[in-house]
Amino acid sequence: MPRDVLLPPLALRYPLSMLRLERILSNRGYCTRGETDRFLDDHVVTHAGVRLRRSGVQVDAEKLLIDDQPLDAEKLYVLYHKPAGCICAHGDAGPEGGTLVYDLLPARWVARNPVVTTVGRLDKETTGLLLLSDDGQFVHKLTSPKHHVPRVYQAELQHDLRGNEKAIFASGKLMLANDDRALLPAELRVTGKRTCEITVHEGRYHQVRRMFAAVGNHVVKLHRSGFGQMELGDLPEGQWRMIDAAAVTKLEK
Repeated sequence: MPRDVLLPPLALRYPLSMLRLERILSNRGYCTRGETDRFLDDHVVTHAGVRLRRSGVQVDAEKLLIDDQPLDAEKLYVLYHKPAGCICAHGDAGPEGGTLVYDLLPARWVARNPVVTTVGRLDKETTGLLLLSDDGQFVHKLTSPKHHVPRVYQAELQHDLRGNEKAIFASGKLMLANDDRALLPAELRVTGKRTCEITVHEGRYHQVRRMFAAVGNHVVKLHRSGFGQMELGDLPEGQWRMIDAAAVTKLEK
């Protein structure tokens, strides 16, 4: 090569959107970097219509198909209908026992880097809307105590409502056992003698169950139907749907 012919910097030789195939597949949980060639043997992976047979090539993730399906997005934002009996924990169900929520999701989501995690938690027997993401900033914004993201629950109670719960919850003065500050005001809508909808604006440990315990009642069933701008709607139990970019922006605001 003549001395006066210089290669441009790597960043100029490849568009910024181009990355090594094994890096993309590994970060999105499809396989480890060392497993890439075997993955290419087992699956039809194409880039702009051309099948890829070996690792080590630079590709644009937007042009990749795996078995004719688009690649999972770089960042995942998922709305999941959590069933009863599963636990929002990584690795170990703990003394409660039960199924981990991550065991019910595609294995590649759990293998992603960064890892997919729940946005806050629902206890083992609470059902309903659960958000998951591998975007750490998104998770932090929605779980930070200073952002007061509303959470909507439907509760079934062991005893009849007394009629004073709405005022107590809305007062902003209710103290829960072992807490050092009062709860933020919460809204209660009565839907029956022993049923109601309650909206809270913080995510303390077992908050709704402890609120009703504080007024002499017990929650028999608890279901979360809303989180921020998101609603569960008619999504079947155990199913999920992706959250689009517009909805993510609304949630963050």
